Amino acid sequence: MEMEWIRGEEIGRGGFARISLAVPKEKYLGLPPLMAVKSSHLSKSAILRNELQILRRLGESPHVIRCFGSDVSVEGGSELYNLLLEYAPGGSLVSEMKKRGGKLPETDVRRHARSVVQALCHIHRRGFVHGDIKVQNILVFPSVDGCGAAAEVKVADFGLAREAGSLTRSTPENDGGGGEESRGGFEWRGTPLYMSPEAVNINEHEAPSDVWALGCAVVEMASGYPAWDQPAGSNVYSLMLRIGAGDETPTIPHELSEEGKDFLRKCFVKNPMKRWTAEMLLSHPFVALESGCDFSPMLPPAVSPTNHFDFFIDWDSSVQSSTASVLPSPVTLPWEFQRKQSEFNFRPFEEPDNRASTIGRIQRLSHNYEIPSWEYSDGSLWFDVR
Repeated sequence: MEMEWIRGEEIGRGGFARISLAVPKEKYLGLPPLMAVKSSHLSKSAILRNELQILRRLGESPHVIRCFGSDVSVEGGSELYNLLLEYAPGGSLVSEMKKRGGKLPETDVRRHARSVVQALCHIHRRGFVHGDIKVQNILVFPSVDGCGAAAEVKVADFGLAREAGSLTRSTPENDGGGGEESRGGFEWRGTPLYMSPEAVNINEHEAPSDVWALGCAVVEMASGYPAWDQPAGSNVYSLMLRIGAGDETPTIPHELSEEGKDFLRKCFVKNPMKRWTAEMLLSHPFVALESGCDFSPMLPPAVSPTNHFDFFIDWDSSVQSSTASVLPSPVTLPWEFQRKQSEFNFRPFEEPDNRASTIGRIQRLSHNYEIPSWEYSDGSLWFDVR
C-alpha cells in the first residue's frame, strides 16, 4: 500500500534539495510518527535515488540513518522526488557543537567517534564507501541509555556513497596527464576539507578515504575548528597542494588525550595501504567502551604502523610516537594482508612519480570545478533553517 504523508516545516536546505518534517496521514506499521523528507525536483533527483539504493542495500544498522522509502509528488506545479528518512531531533553535530560552545568534551568525542567507526565497519563490510563523512553528515539523537543529552549519533547523507572499487582512479591515460584537461579524470567527490591524499593525487575514493575523513571530523569535534586551517588569501588549490603534494597532515588538537592523539595518527597516515581500517580502529583505546557510559582507563598509545609487522602489534606497547603523523617507507605487505585488502576492494597505493605530476593534476582539478565552500560537497550544501 502506498504511504501517504503530510509535509511539515522546512528544517534544512541545500543546493539541490530541501529537508522538511513529514507526518504519516495514518498509522503505518514500522513507521515513526515523525520523519524527515528530503525533496528535490524530479529531474535533479539522481543523488537522492542513489541514496535510496545504497541505504536499501546496506540494510539496517543502529549507527546509520534509517530510510522508509520514496515517492513522487506534485507540489506547486512541480514534480518532486521525496526520500523519507529517520528524523534526528538534535540536528547535525554542527548544531550540537554550537549549542555547547563550539566544541565537544572528550567524553562525547570518544562516544561519537565510536559510533561513526561502527557505522563505517557496517558500510565497509557490505562493500560500500560513504564518500562524504563530516560533522554535517553525523546526526544527533536522544540518548537511549541515559548517558547524556546527546549520546547517540548516526551517519547520514549517502548521496555520494557507492560500491567500493566502482570509481575509476586517475592514470596518465585517463586523467589528461599529457597536457589535456579531461573532466573524466578530475572530479570533486566529497568535501575539500575532508579529502584524503589519495583522493587528491589519484582520484581514489575507497574505504581508507572514509577513515581519513573520520579523523578530520574528530579534530573538528574536539577543537571546534576544521582539520586544516585556512590562512588569509588561501584557496582550494593551495589546500589541495597541502593535502596531496607534501608531507603535511592535519594538526592534532593539543587538548586531546594521548589516546585521542594516537587515534588520529592512525587515521592520518598518508599512505592508505598503511592507514588503519575501521575494523582496526574499533579496538583502539580511544573508542573502546569499558562499561555503560565509562570509557577504558588511559593507556599508553600504540605506535602507528611503520612496517607490516606493526599491524599486529600488541596494545600493551609502551613505545610512544613522537610525531603527529607517520609516513612509513614503502614495504611489501605479507600475503595475508594483501588478500584481506583484495577482499575489501582496496587498490595498491602508488606514490606519485614526482611532485610535478601531482601539482599538475591538482591544478587541473581545482580549475575544472568551482567549489562554493571549503566545508561542503556538491552533494550536500546543507544549512539549518530551524
